[in-house]
Amino acid sequence: MDEPACPGCRALMIEVAALRAQVADLTRRLDEALRAGKRQAAPFRKGPPKPGPKPPGRKAGDAHGEHAHRPLPPSDQINECHDAPLPDACPHCRGLLVETAVADQYQTDIPRRPIVRHFRVHVGQCGQCGRRVQGRHALQTSDALGAAASQIGPAAQAAAVVLNKQAGLSHGKVSAVFQNLFGIALCRGASVRIGRRAAARLEPDYQAILADIRASEQVSADETGWRVGGHTAWLHDWVGDRATAYAIDPHRSAAVLERVIGGDWDGILSHDGFASYDRFTEAVHQQCLAHVLRRAREMLETATRGAVRFPRQVLALFTDAIHLRNRHLRGEVSADDLAATRDRFDDRLLTLTARPRTDPANEQLAQHLWRHSHEWFPFLTDPAIEPTNWKAEQALRPAVVNRKVWGGNRTTAGARAQAVVMSVLETARRQRRALVDYITAVLQAFGSRLLPRPVLLTGR
Repeated sequence: MDEPACPGCRALMIEVAALRAQVADLTRRLDEALRAGKRQAAPFRKGPPKPGPKPPGRKAGDAHGEHAHRPLPPSDQINECHDAPLPDACPHCRGLLVETAVADQYQTDIPRRPIVRHFRVHVGQCGQCGRRVQGRHALQTSDALGAAASQIGPAAQAAAVVLNKQAGLSHGKVSAVFQNLFGIALCRGASVRIGRRAAARLEPDYQAILADIRASEQVSADETGWRVGGHTAWLHDWVGDRATAYAIDPHRSAAVLERVIGGDWDGILSHDGFASYDRFTEAVHQQCLAHVLRRAREMLETATRGAVRFPRQVLALFTDAIHLRNRHLRGEVSADDLAATRDRFDDRLLTLTARPRTDPANEQLAQHLWRHSHEWFPFLTDPAIEPTNWKAEQALRPAVVNRKVWGGNRTTAGARAQAVVMSVLETARRQRRALVDYITAVLQAFGSRLLPRPVLLTGR
């Protein structure tokens, strides 16, 4: 085809060719993004390997660091002592050996033989009221007899709960671990019932955790998708001053949190900007800056010409604020000087979002920033406030890993047990409590007149 002689037509064809090239480039980027979303995690998530990577292992020179070693066990924890005598002769030349010293070596192993306890339960009858009474040993977890007389011990039950709810093992894998490591026969149904029973006995701790969330000065909230019986649900998590609580609900709405802390709660609420959190009108809101920065970077990848200015300005604004807080944490900026910059950053935000934007994506983000203009920089006034809701996001990660293993819960009762046990385990971890020991103590104290029930959270 001959090239048109008209200069205007020639310029139009050049512009059409440039637009076609731009469409092709954007289509390629969109395809890559869609494929990346369907891939598994590492190693493909971050793209192809880097050329000339650094060798693995410790760094050379002064940055090598200290070598770690296993500490020696206390003498009161040594259960066995064995001698490793010299051989009768030198294994190399068969010469006579002369002993020169006795060195010490320690080994910590797991018990492979289960402990089988036999309780001789004494049963009697009251001579006055005629009611049946039976004895109870401190190591028992149940008064059941007859067909239910053979039971799993409290430490084994606690281990099964931790393996499933924290380590993320399915009930089938929990059964395999018990059989292969300890020689204990445990079917999947028994593992399920152990978790449900433990959740029922941990219910008082769950209520104490919710009360502690209600009394917290700061709460970081987040939610992620879940499944209950194949139906869509949401896993909510709330990280307070001392405790972490989970709840599984069919709805994403913050009404789940409102039932816990009340609509008039007036603490500091950190969240990702989900509109449902706006119902807490008395709270001080700190929206997550990481979400906005991520959104601005994604916009910058597809923006063209003048549309790139606004996401760049958003990135500069929030990055400056975070860097200033980091300088305060390093002792370079005083708390008063940091608080004095709050008005300046608020003014920069209002100036940035005041005029309308011709690009739809820029206008949508600008409207969001303007509507919540007082919720972006409270962390400058109070450096104790985190500029992101990373605490809630990190608390969701173990649950997300478990969801990848077995997808969710099959029943509403199972979802309730999931929320209760996860809340107790995560709060106990934050309180630096031994998880298996704590659940074991709770199981032993339930229904017992001999042992006091352990307390997870003491008074404030």
